[in-house]
Amino acid sequence: MTTIEPVRTAAAVDDTAPAKPRTPLAARIAARAGGGVMRVVLVLVALFWLMPTIGLLLSSLRSSEDIAATGWWKVFTAPSELTFDNYQRLLDNSAITDSLVSTLLITVPATFLVVVLGSFAGYAFAWMEFPGRDWWFLVVVGLLVVPVQVALIPVSELFGAIGIFETTVGVILFHTAFGLPFAIFLLRNFFAEIPRELLEAARLDGAGEIRLFTRVVMPLGGPAIASLGIFQFLWVWNDMLVALIFADSGSPPITVALQQQVRQFGNNIDVLAPGAFVSMVIPLAVFFAFQRQFVSGVMAGAVK
Repeated sequence: MTTIEPVRTAAAVDDTAPAKPRTPLAARIAARAGGGVMRVVLVLVALFWLMPTIGLLLSSLRSSEDIAATGWWKVFTAPSELTFDNYQRLLDNSAITDSLVSTLLITVPATFLVVVLGSFAGYAFAWMEFPGRDWWFLVVVGLLVVPVQVALIPVSELFGAIGIFETTVGVILFHTAFGLPFAIFLLRNFFAEIPRELLEAARLDGAGEIRLFTRVVMPLGGPAIASLGIFQFLWVWNDMLVALIFADSGSPPITVALQQQVRQFGNNIDVLAPGAFVSMVIPLAVFFAFQRQFVSGVMAGAVK
């Protein structure tokens, strides 16, 4: 008598096959939350983060009487309170307008010097051979942890001895000196990731160090240089400690000028609010102007 054996499936035949691992619960929740719910949460967090900025903007568009009477959210029910008179008073306030010019005269040269000198030094530490190169780079890395407060008194005495204390030049030199260690560290690590074959091919074509730096290294290092420029510009523009000590008291930067307005005219909110908003908008405009390069530099560093 012939018996018919049942047909066994592939799954039944391979009884020893390992079971498919289950997705962790946290991963499943994160995958489901990555849709509309997560977008709503991110929008709410962004609005909460921007609330002080929005409040400052609306306060700068209200009169001092309205600011003293109600909160800035009142404009949503009484939009007629909004006016540009405060910005007209700001333009008529020579202390604020002169401080904006002084801030630009400090920030632009300090950023330019840090970017240029940091680029040269970063290239030298990455691709040029000289005695004690690694030890000098360790010294640069060690300078990253030196706080600004430690150097205030000795640098003040030095600047006073050479006659640049309370001058724009002194503030620029101070910001340049303390910005260079981070600039050299950042650009050296970025330049070191450039393929050696590319540099050797340029040298075989007769390119010298200067041409190699300007024609090959600088274009490839554009994202990192843009990121460094943004960091340096924001740091110098928003600085108050160094400006309060080393800047000329007759033409202080915007941060010190606003602080003096608070000290001398505590109720001068119709000038303080627009002044603070303008001082915040300018670095934001610089950041958004170079946002693409900044993101490229950050992503390139993350990949490398």
